[in-house]
Amino acid sequence: MPSRRLFVTTALPYANGALHIGHIMEYIQADIWVRFQRMQGHAVHFVGADDAHGAPIMLAAEKAGQSPEAFIGAIQAGRRRYLDGFHLSFDHWHSTHSPENTALSQDIYRKLASAGLIYRKSIEQLFDPVKRMFLADRYIKGECPNCGAKDQYGDACENCSSVYPAAALKNPRSTLSGATPVVKSSEHHFFKLSNPECVAFLREWLQLPGRLQPQVVNKAWEWLAGEGDNALGDWDISRDPPYFGIRIPDLAEEKYLYVWLDAPIGYLASLKSYFDAGKAKANGEARSFEAFLSAEDIEQVHFIGKDIIYFHTLFWPAMLRFAGAPYRVPDHVYVHGFIGVSGEKMSKSRGTGIDPLRYLELGMNPEWLRYYIAAKLNANVEDIDFNPDDFVARVNSDLVGKYVNIASRCAGFLNRHFDGALAPAAQTAQLGFEDVARLGAAEIEVEVREAYEAREFGKALRLVMQYADRINQFIDEHKPWELAKLDEQRARLHSVCSVGMEGFYRLTILLKPVLPSVARAVEDFFATPNLRWGDLCTQAGQTVRARRIKSYTPLMLRVDATQLETLFAPPSEAPTGRSPQTHAEHQQHGSPKETKVSEPISIDDFAKLDLRVAKIQDAETVEGADKLLKLTLDLGGETRTVFAGIKSAYPPEALKGRLTVMVANLAPRKMRFGLSEGMVLAASGEGPGIFLIAPDAGATPGMRVK
Repeated sequence: MPSRRLFVTTALPYANGALHIGHIMEYIQADIWVRFQRMQGHAVHFVGADDAHGAPIMLAAEKAGQSPEAFIGAIQAGRRRYLDGFHLSFDHWHSTHSPENTALSQDIYRKLASAGLIYRKSIEQLFDPVKRMFLADRYIKGECPNCGAKDQYGDACENCSSVYPAAALKNPRSTLSGATPVVKSSEHHFFKLSNPECVAFLREWLQLPGRLQPQVVNKAWEWLAGEGDNALGDWDISRDPPYFGIRIPDLAEEKYLYVWLDAPIGYLASLKSYFDAGKAKANGEARSFEAFLSAEDIEQVHFIGKDIIYFHTLFWPAMLRFAGAPYRVPDHVYVHGFIGVSGEKMSKSRGTGIDPLRYLELGMNPEWLRYYIAAKLNANVEDIDFNPDDFVARVNSDLVGKYVNIASRCAGFLNRHFDGALAPAAQTAQLGFEDVARLGAAEIEVEVREAYEAREFGKALRLVMQYADRINQFIDEHKPWELAKLDEQRARLHSVCSVGMEGFYRLTILLKPVLPSVARAVEDFFATPNLRWGDLCTQAGQTVRARRIKSYTPLMLRVDATQLETLFAPPSEAPTGRSPQTHAEHQQHGSPKETKVSEPISIDDFAKLDLRVAKIQDAETVEGADKLLKLTLDLGGETRTVFAGIKSAYPPEALKGRLTVMVANLAPRKMRFGLSEGMVLAASGEGPGIFLIAPDAGATPGMRVK
């Protein structure tokens, strides 16, 4: 009987586009942990789904001339190429636009209402009289009420960084129809997260050791312990029509559940679909969905990105707790950071983005990426960096130069001289050779197991490569290529190569969670299918189930640097698809494509701007501001402070030391956060994202831009 039963999920990708590298990084992380658990003999049910509801999908489908159902169906049909391509072992993939999600979401809503945690309140919003829909801030533009800048969104000014309510915009217009929006009232439904019982439960939930990483607990406590304007607020869980989503039940009027309520319930909907399809039973689970979900021996584990901590550590557990049986609160929520390239935020237009599908289409080995990402990951909430040079060096050195090299060094001698048979343990012992188990393997294997369990994948792989180094050193010391020349050294040759191959066998077990395809090839090579952790035996001569190997063929090729060049080629040189939004970007906006150039100005007008190269000495978040970063800029002897609305695009630590361009003669502006002494230049386009303007190499702080 398995000692653990696990229900594991990853965050649901928003169904408005292809999977991006951030999704793949998360899925690889979860998949490695799931494969490791399965190798321990534990029962794991690993499910995913598309997040398929919300106004952005409704509008995108309309723009594409499709129904929302057809639009999300086409997106979902493309998921399998990614999941199979990167060897992601989901047991089931579903959608939040499903009968299961409708039934579960409405059931949870009813139970929360019965518990007295749902109330209604009338609120005022801007309404588009042409589209006949309430407008989120990202669908409203107008003039900034503070500086008068035109073409600003309904939540903050990109010119002066002011933050304001959408109703404060001057001359507002709907970006959907161009119409002037009107203020209109609507009754909304709220989940009373501020209820004392909810707060008491969340305090208790956060205190359980091991449930969340310390960094996540600290952040959740900040939200939970807030006071005044920062106090924990109730959650608006309804939306007005038109809206693509799930109807609020038991109402005569048409109201919908906000997408962020039904999206995490999609985890459970996918699990239910998995059970209803008979897959759980085929995977050894005899209980029903309801019995499984509510059982004491089940662990519910979520892997998510750091951008959606708020929902998964406050709303989600509170919803589940007060909905009652059969629902259960998560046992663990494992949070990871973001992925960048060479210290920069991902950007396809700048050639710093990784398109996962293009990676596969170029014939690049998916296990190169699995290994590289794993080698960068730890259990903390830290961003990781993809460095092309490091990628080539690490894969070629570790996987090919150390791991695979062991098999290529030893297998040929065994095939040519001993018909593939491994030497008996008694023979290696008689000759005085150290068995592979005495090369320090036993201690390393224990540490590797602990590191995998704790999601310290980088540590696990460092230990594995230390073991590979010992095996290669053993081979170097005994020189089988020299032994093969001497008939009297035949037994010694046999033993040396057998010890090397047994070490390679052990390494394969240790690497199997990361390299499942290579492991399958090695299983065939040794005729030992389904290698499990229990096959790591420290007794001499009992390391390999079979005592013979097949003819050796290369298991992995080196990375070709030209493949990396093609992968990172800019869009003009290589086709790329548009990056999709993540669910966290529902409430963000991307500036529309500027199709019309502004009115002409004279050279004298341009000369009034004093544009200077500036070096970002420091960058830090601004307490109380959702979009601002405080930048300390070096202008070549003079230091300026600028507040820039680029928080959504750049983590502060990624900006330090970078060069950018600023308007140096802009009049200082007093903000509630401090004095802003200029403006940095950035670009935005049709897709999501803000991109700082950066000078070419060789520019120095203080240089004038002409």
